[in-house]
Amino acid sequence: MSRHKPKRKANSIPPEGIPDFPASGEELSASEASVPKQTDLSGSKADASGQAANPLQSRPGPAPRPPQTSHAQAVPPAKSSLDAGAGVRLQKVLAAAGLGSRRKCEELILAGRVEVDGKLVTELGVRVDPWRQEIRVDGQRIRPQPLVYYAVNKPSGVVCTHRDPSGRTRLIDLLPASKGLRVFPVGRLDLHSEGLILVTNDGQLANRLTHPRYGVEKTYRVQVAGLPSPEILQKLQKGVWTSEGKLKAQRIKVLGQHKKSTFLEMVLAEGRNRQIRRMLARVGHKVMKLTRLAVGPIRLGKLKPGAWRPLSPEEIQALYKAAGLKPPSTGKKKAQ
Repeated sequence: MSRHKPKRKANSIPPEGIPDFPASGEELSASEASVPKQTDLSGSKADASGQAANPLQSRPGPAPRPPQTSHAQAVPPAKSSLDAGAGVRLQKVLAAAGLGSRRKCEELILAGRVEVDGKLVTELGVRVDPWRQEIRVDGQRIRPQPLVYYAVNKPSGVVCTHRDPSGRTRLIDLLPASKGLRVFPVGRLDLHSEGLILVTNDGQLANRLTHPRYGVEKTYRVQVAGLPSPEILQKLQKGVWTSEGKLKAQRIKVLGQHKKSTFLEMVLAEGRNRQIRRMLARVGHKVMKLTRLAVGPIRLGKLKPGAWRPLSPEEIQALYKAAGLKPPSTGKKKAQ
């Protein structure tokens, strides 16, 4: 077990909030997009109205903490609270809580922003029991929550951000089942795009599905103005140059034509900011309508606009396989 630095005072932890982790999709890249923070963490008790209480708002002040007798509170184990030989790696617990990819969570630990049972952790390799130990980031209590996975058919006019000054309908407003959980969209689609978006609180899987490095394919149906020639389609697959560099499609198939427009099926293995719209604009064809049909093995199917459904255990396993990760347990504390 690594030796740990002496305990620092609470006010020595940097006051900044937990950073958002990158999320990409066809419309926002991994380097540009970030998942806005939510203040609701799982594991909190429900109030009289049935809504989950927010531990960040209701956390007591400097008064002594009462004895921990509730099942929802951490119960210190008999052995050392920082046992490097048992439990789950701390960065994995933070990623599972939706705080970002494992790399981002490692940065939180190295920056001295994470405490376990009141002890500051600044080195990697520490293992913890998230159900029995108290974990805090920037002083905020992190509670383990069940991992959930949803498929949503985003309609045009719905935004993927968590805060919208204009008061437009947000993607998370379509998911009443996510109340009390810190969920976020896996990648984004712009205001006028529609189709499949996955919503989860599994930070590690979300990072793998959205980062261009892992090449998880996304499939789109695109209606474009005009009739693209075979030479144009070939050019799109070889790549076109933009301010962000070379953008290309993995595969393109012509689905049909209607009057003076063409329907294409385009498959991307990377997700850059408004990639499809910019690629087609570069070759002189404006996008009239864009619908995402699939993310890896998960397809939109007959899901109606604005509707959602939980992913099946088999679909979750397939997503993990596509992302190159070991599939999670299908127990009650894992996937729904």
